[in-house]
Amino acid sequence: MNKIRVLIVDDSALIRKLLTAILSSDPEIEVIGTASDPYMARDKIKTLDPDVLTLDVEMPRMDGLTFLEKLMAGHPMPVLMVSSLTEVGCETTMRALELGAIDFFTKPQFDMEQGIGSEAELLIEKVKAAAKANIVPRKRNVSNSKAFKGLSSSAMSKTTDTIIAIGASTGGTEAIRDLLLNLPPNTPPILITQHMPEKFTKTFSDRLNKECKITVKEGEDGDSVIAGRALIAPGNYHMELARSGARYHIKLNQNEPVNRHRPAVDVLFRSVAEYAGKNVIGVILTGMGGDGAEGMLEMKKRGAYNIAQDEKTSVVFGMPRVAIEKGGTDEVTPLHDIPSSIFKHLPK
Repeated sequence: MNKIRVLIVDDSALIRKLLTAILSSDPEIEVIGTASDPYMARDKIKTLDPDVLTLDVEMPRMDGLTFLEKLMAGHPMPVLMVSSLTEVGCETTMRALELGAIDFFTKPQFDMEQGIGSEAELLIEKVKAAAKANIVPRKRNVSNSKAFKGLSSSAMSKTTDTIIAIGASTGGTEAIRDLLLNLPPNTPPILITQHMPEKFTKTFSDRLNKECKITVKEGEDGDSVIAGRALIAPGNYHMELARSGARYHIKLNQNEPVNRHRPAVDVLFRSVAEYAGKNVIGVILTGMGGDGAEGMLEMKKRGAYNIAQDEKTSVVFGMPRVAIEKGGTDEVTPLHDIPSSIFKHLPK
């Protein structure tokens, strides 16, 4: 079996050493080299031809974003960003995902003697997912008005009880962005769980809110679920749908991770199945693993209509594939057709 060949690019000797040790501990991964700046990285990419690149955001001589943009234009390859949890780090990482990075991993904050345990497992998992990723060409800021052409306000008023529930992981930030950009301001309420750490979800939702016709915000406990607004599960919190009388709202909790994730898509989907039943349109997007598949099956059993992103347009066809295999989906479609499919299946 051929090993996944990784090149590590980081200006910190400590981080290079740490990432090398973590990745080399897995028998399926081989660290073939390291580089302390983008110029050295450029030369090593040419000579070593790695399968995956881990790339620091802040480096001397050339910043990570500039290097990433040049790399994706001339030599597209799977790139995993290594980011900090600072506000600047979050903003820069979101931009890196827009430029074509597959995913990101936050720099470990830990005691060297204690190790990092689950963080090491997550890094290894992300590198393996990146190695199999589909490098999808990016088409920026394209809003397809045909997706909702002719959708009148009176038609939308009939969908007041409809909820759109979306789950995603690897590659999901850009998939969600492309989907939401194509939704009109009177879209039924949307609940989203995207695997992402705390702080990043706030940055992500704020960026989307500036671009989309609908309102997008990081969910807060008790937020009302209303038309024209998308709520994104905050990092490190599960988000669930709840109902009080005729009013839908969300509840947040820090219960144990589900499928090793918090927030978890299954938690959202199961709550939506319980409280909204047949008045749900479920969407499972690109992502590694199988989170959301069980919850999507529950939604379907309660009468929801469920859509899975197809393999060709998915960065990682993990979560959609598992949902399809478990029988929880009604339709498999390219990302750019999902908005049309959503509106096609709204209550008439």
